[in-house]
Amino acid sequence: MAEAHQAVGFQFTVRPDGVDLKLSQEVIRNIYLSGVTAWKKKAILFKNGVLAGVYPASPSSWLIVVIAMMSSLYIRVDPSLGMIEAIGDNLPYRRSLSVQTQAVLSAILFATVLWLFLIYLLRYSLKALLSYHGWIFESHGRMSTSTKVWLSLVKMFSGRRPLLYSFQASLPRLPVPSVDDTIRRYLDSVRPLLDSEQYNQMATLANDFKDSIASQLQRYLVIKSWWASNYVSDWWEEYIYLRSRSPIMVNSNFYVMDLLYLTPTHRQAARAGNVVHAMLQYRRKLERGEHAPLRALGTVPMCSTQMERMFNTTRIPGVETDVVQHLHDRKHLVVYHKGRFFQLWLYTGGRHLSPSELEMQFQRILSDNSDPQPGEVKLAALTAGQRVPWARARMKHFSQGVNRVSLDAIESAAFFLALDDQPQGYDPTKTNSLDSYAKSLLHGKCYDRWFDKSFNLISYPNGKMGINVEHSWADAPIVGHMWEYVLATDCFQLGYTEEGHCKGDANKALPHPTRLQWQLPKECQDMIEASYQIAKHIADDVDFHGYLFKEFGKGLIKKCRTSPDAFIQLALQLAQFRDQGGFCLTYESSMTRMFRDGRTETVRSCTSEAVAFVRAMEDTRATKAQRLALFRKAAEKHQHMYRLAMTGSGIDRHLFCLYIMSKYLGVDSPFLKKVLSEPWKLSTSQTPQQQLNLVDINKFPQYVGAGGGFGPVADDGYGVSYIIVGENLITFHISSKFSSPDTNSDRFGQNIREAMLDIQALFRPENEKMVANGDYVHLENGKKHL
Repeated sequence: MAEAHQAVGFQFTVRPDGVDLKLSQEVIRNIYLSGVTAWKKKAILFKNGVLAGVYPASPSSWLIVVIAMMSSLYIRVDPSLGMIEAIGDNLPYRRSLSVQTQAVLSAILFATVLWLFLIYLLRYSLKALLSYHGWIFESHGRMSTSTKVWLSLVKMFSGRRPLLYSFQASLPRLPVPSVDDTIRRYLDSVRPLLDSEQYNQMATLANDFKDSIASQLQRYLVIKSWWASNYVSDWWEEYIYLRSRSPIMVNSNFYVMDLLYLTPTHRQAARAGNVVHAMLQYRRKLERGEHAPLRALGTVPMCSTQMERMFNTTRIPGVETDVVQHLHDRKHLVVYHKGRFFQLWLYTGGRHLSPSELEMQFQRILSDNSDPQPGEVKLAALTAGQRVPWARARMKHFSQGVNRVSLDAIESAAFFLALDDQPQGYDPTKTNSLDSYAKSLLHGKCYDRWFDKSFNLISYPNGKMGINVEHSWADAPIVGHMWEYVLATDCFQLGYTEEGHCKGDANKALPHPTRLQWQLPKECQDMIEASYQIAKHIADDVDFHGYLFKEFGKGLIKKCRTSPDAFIQLALQLAQFRDQGGFCLTYESSMTRMFRDGRTETVRSCTSEAVAFVRAMEDTRATKAQRLALFRKAAEKHQHMYRLAMTGSGIDRHLFCLYIMSKYLGVDSPFLKKVLSEPWKLSTSQTPQQQLNLVDINKFPQYVGAGGGFGPVADDGYGVSYIIVGENLITFHISSKFSSPDTNSDRFGQNIREAMLDIQALFRPENEKMVANGDYVHLENGKKHL
């Protein structure tokens, strides 16, 4: 073991004439460097903590205020209006101090209080400015004068060179919408999905709720919004994720793919070495808060809270609820390869292992031919099965001895690395390569991923990589931010030799990775097998289809003067109708990170306007001009709904919190129960690109990511994730279940393609001209109206 290897550096022998003490200079040097690094890290953390704590001011501004106050003493001007003199009269031990010393101390104290007051004034002024969201509702490219003034004020109050967490204290709280507005929007969202009788029943339930317990629940929710930093996020994490007792594999976890077309090296150990080193660089900047905060329009800051738990985080199973365990400053990694678990130290001599050293260590694991211990091969299947059996097995078989030590090593590791033995990745010569790649990342063999870790890094023998992410601690954009940084660092900063190895020399004397030890009795092995069988049944039922839409992309859509996201969402509605012959409740995820501790909100994409457009597309009597006019109306409605969701005026999180509050108060609401039980047969999400400055896609067109995806939400529905890459590519990740006779992911992909092309065909000069002139016929209930 590593600690045993280091122990030989200290030896002593008792002799008749005394003690012969021998110290290894290398060990002493490593101890010294580790100490220096630790103190250097503490100093940097303290410095950055101070910088973030006083932001948007700076420590130097305190000195300026002090100098200004001191200067006033000499020119006999009192800007404090007598407060400096009052402070001097109340100083402790003032009689032992000279008059000049009293004046100086009083001026410094007053200047410090004034400086702190100005900091809080700046923060609350910035918070007030950030509470304004009118800018987001303006048409693209048409910024009003008031918004320009507002934007200038935000820039002025935002300070210079902010750190990752500098804006946290200035972010506004998520507002609680009014019950009337939420219910009105909800009824509007379900109107196209219900017949008249069903709609009237739902409206009656809504009105009964509004007239009975709604005001009481709303009152408590408003009080919570005053007290908590975010009235949604803690309940969302607990009740949507941690209290779920079903398997998190496929049902909750999601995946992110590697570069689509390019593999920097085909050496598995080398690629893993560079990627892990890049992740360690990212973690170091993350711990110090040195990443630049993400800002909309380059100015409006987003919340960074979710990033805090990216590394050294594990979801711990419980009988009733899980908990998210986040640790600090852990310096090892756990690697899984061919049924064996290895512990690998990531630091030596107070520094990260270099890429070449990591490559050497990973190659040692790949070359290790030792056999797995009894029950070790499928051990991780416990994290893929039901949560309650895993919680009970953990308490009974992993609470002491070597099992406890080995489990602690996994759960405290920076993250989990799986060195797979089957190549994956996109191959244009193979029909289903993207499908196989997605399924490997989403569930693998059901026992070669530790699904409880914040994320699993997965390495394939052909050099491809990918990530499987546990969902409770954060949402996809958080991991996407890290992955963009890692891929850019791997390709453009670290690089490889001509032979495909990591650059630099490696210290051959590094201790080998050590095997984790397990003692798994027959009862535990039976529990492992039971979890595996459940997980395998889930994995075998996943029907996945990855589809590259290359006919056009964001560039052409923007020329059509419409939102790319609205364009795709309407194409999905058209594809859904053609695939299923009807409409369904549709979930699109949007973020609420313009607010403190914000996570997500739901955009209900199946609107009355979208339904009218789809029906017109399928109506042979409708002209292209009519369809285009309905498309623009539906796209405008979708954009408005998306903006409402982003600015805290969504529907579903408010209703969710009202439902949780009703359970706490022990009151029953048929309306809320009905709303929360409605299935999302079409669940969609866009994978955003957040750091476009890292890679110039025009200059390096092969360096494009493939995005990521998730499993189907409903047994008889579809899950669709898409990423708009550059100007000419959209990648779709489509999931459903083989067990459903009504769904087929490959068929749905073809329907999406046809829908995209059919909508694009509407944007012809002659159609645009007819719409501009108002020369079209409106279709309603099959009748024509001039």
